[in-house]
Amino acid sequence: MKKWLVLLGLVMGIFSLSAFAEWNADWTQRKKISINAVGITQAIVQPSVVVRLHSGNFDFTSVNIDGSDIRFIAQDDKTELKYFVEKFDAVNELAIIWVQIPQISSADKDAHFWLYYGNENATSTANPKIMLDSHLVAKFQFSDKALLQDSSASGLFASGKITAQKAGLIGESAVLTGEALVIPANAATNASAGFTWSAWVKPSALPQTASLYSQENNVDLAIAAQNLTLKIGEIVLTGGELKPAVWQHIAFTLNAGKAVLYLNGVEVATGDVPTVDTATDIKIGEGFTGEVDELEIANIARSADFIKLIASSESVDSQLLKIAEGEGGEDGEEEEGEANYLGILINSLTIDAKIVIAILAVMFAISVWVMWSKAMLVSRTDKDNKKFLARFQKSNASDLLELDKGGKYPHSNLFKLYQAGLREIKKRQHEGEKLSLSGASMDAIKAAIDADLVRETQRQNAGMVLLTIAISGGPFLGLLGTVVGVMITFAAIAAAGDVNVNAIAPGIAAALLATVAGLAVAIPALFGYNYLASRIKNITIAMQIFVDEFVTRSAELFGKE
Repeated sequence: MKKWLVLLGLVMGIFSLSAFAEWNADWTQRKKISINAVGITQAIVQPSVVVRLHSGNFDFTSVNIDGSDIRFIAQDDKTELKYFVEKFDAVNELAIIWVQIPQISSADKDAHFWLYYGNENATSTANPKIMLDSHLVAKFQFSDKALLQDSSASGLFASGKITAQKAGLIGESAVLTGEALVIPANAATNASAGFTWSAWVKPSALPQTASLYSQENNVDLAIAAQNLTLKIGEIVLTGGELKPAVWQHIAFTLNAGKAVLYLNGVEVATGDVPTVDTATDIKIGEGFTGEVDELEIANIARSADFIKLIASSESVDSQLLKIAEGEGGEDGEEEEGEANYLGILINSLTIDAKIVIAILAVMFAISVWVMWSKAMLVSRTDKDNKKFLARFQKSNASDLLELDKGGKYPHSNLFKLYQAGLREIKKRQHEGEKLSLSGASMDAIKAAIDADLVRETQRQNAGMVLLTIAISGGPFLGLLGTVVGVMITFAAIAAAGDVNVNAIAPGIAAALLATVAGLAVAIPALFGYNYLASRIKNITIAMQIFVDEFVTRSAELFGKE
């Protein structure tokens, strides 16, 4: 018996583990982040990559206001990954987060990791220090709070006159105006086992002559007009053409008497060079005007794939990571299918666009109701008019004044006009006397019928003004929502300091949704109005003809001779 209980317990345990295969049930939502490491042939262990969250790929209303419940979990859906939040702005819906993943290589076809969120009780576990690899001896991110401070374990401090630009490449960046940043000599930067320097630069204008990195009589990485030059001792390597006002990744490595120069992850120059001392004062940006971001120094020569990874993963239009729409599927598989673009647009709507679209939705509902009710009215009116008109045209002197008997025409306005005329005629008919109508009586009868004709015309046209309002006002109201939405989007981008296209596009696309909504209201209303106006015009003409015909026949049959 005990054996069976043990076996039953094991089976239940297995089922319970499989039922809760996801990392932690306290986190209610997750997203799959796929890794597209095209061109990275060498496996790179524990690289740090940039995850950019914005309104187009993430729902900021489902996360804590400070992002404290964000967690990154490895592909096995068990192992927590180290991460660092450089910027998290839930109000403007922008976040920049560094994540250290176990490995990256193009050989891993389904490489991915998980983003978990949705736990109000969670506290942040982000830590920038534990993410940096042991070979990184300097990392300047130029944040507004630590503009000249190194975030690596070396704890270096630079000196110089720079300002912070909020709209940098990754968070803030440093703005240089020709005065060099100086990093004091430190043994940590010794190149005895190799050396790598890299940074993102954005020249304000070209051509210019400036030194991006220099150490007296040893190393000088410079801009000559628009080209890069790397001088090691007496050896000069030249290659790579820069562009003005564009972020570009520049790096060079030294290792065993060989130097390699890179631009945007691509090798542009290489050559044999003498061994130099790199543990001296370092000057950054002497004579340079522009911006610098993510300046790194490592005490080894990084591989070409490593530098390519940095250049591709940190760029504004990086395609390295793809955040799936919605939650990942069961067992860590993402459900296949088209991206829910409409959902992205709706989630990216600003408050003014939501108000405008709500008003347009009410206008659309009213327009549909008016078109449906008027279509039913004119249809029933036409049907009953045809029935009554056929009987009227067959009538003669003996039954012309008896058409209100033996037939029901509830929706016929011709019948209502006939009743108005009949009512006036009977007022002038005296019992026992032959009906005889004078010219003045016929004029009075026609005036009474004309008054009812006007009332019937007003009844037929009632509500049509709502369609004209929808036709003329819908597009303008939608345009107003679009213009204000675009203004708010650009203001939020400027305030948050992230100008990448992935952050801008959803907001602008969502703002345009207001114009689409305005057109969606106006176009059906336009077709409906023209159709109904034509039908109502025909009914009005039929009433006018009927009045003339009825009055004429009455005068002919019952008028005084």
